[in-house]
Amino acid sequence: MNDIWWQTKGEGNCHLVLLHGWGLNAQVWDCITPELSTHFTLHLVDLPGFGRSQGFGAMSLNDMAQQVLAKAPERAFWLGWSLGGLVASQVALTHPERVLALITVASSPRFSAEGDWPGIKPEVLSGFQQQLRDDFQRTVERFLALQTMGTESARQDARKLKSAVLSLPMPAEVVLDGGLEILKTVDLREPLAALSLPFLRLYGRLDGLVPRKIVSLLDDAWPDSQSYIFAKAAHAPFISHPDEFCRVLLDLKQNVA
Repeated sequence: MNDIWWQTKGEGNCHLVLLHGWGLNAQVWDCITPELSTHFTLHLVDLPGFGRSQGFGAMSLNDMAQQVLAKAPERAFWLGWSLGGLVASQVALTHPERVLALITVASSPRFSAEGDWPGIKPEVLSGFQQQLRDDFQRTVERFLALQTMGTESARQDARKLKSAVLSLPMPAEVVLDGGLEILKTVDLREPLAALSLPFLRLYGRLDGLVPRKIVSLLDDAWPDSQSYIFAKAAHAPFISHPDEFCRVLLDLKQNVA
């Protein structure tokens, strides 16, 4: 049986599970783990098929969530970035008793645009799936560049993301394709509206993948959740603005724990 890579570090009295985004791995958190590990017991995870969690094929969102949940502490803050936000949300929906608070970062309950709903055009996601087959490496690099575009530190931030990818084994094409399929098809807007636990949504104002129009739409649809926008960040606010990012998490911890 395959097992996912999991590392626990820190000495805080609260557990925090960190879930990365598409194509990446737990190395993306390196810029915030020194600060957060003094306040939380951190659980760093490579999602199934990514980074050091090799040997998995394409998975459904629920299967991915169940794999992570099987190794998680009994009660924790769950933070998910981008695709990881969907995984963390699925855990909160299926096992709310395990979640002290849900934090999604540059994530959307539905990444794919539909009607008046802003998001990534389905043909763009389909295009990425086709390009993966044609030019695997270049497609991943292009997706990483999109995540930092528009910020003052865009080049430096893109290098950090690329370094996180290149430092570990690349995910198999079938795993990347499966992740894009989740981004293209999953819609958690209605289920998450009924969530009754503390829920914080973090966004970058310059994000080209999760449009800021989503923030006000979800503020209205999910009045019990809270949102915070990093004014000068794009899709990876924890990399471009690590101090502000940690401060927001610690404020939440103080209010919830």
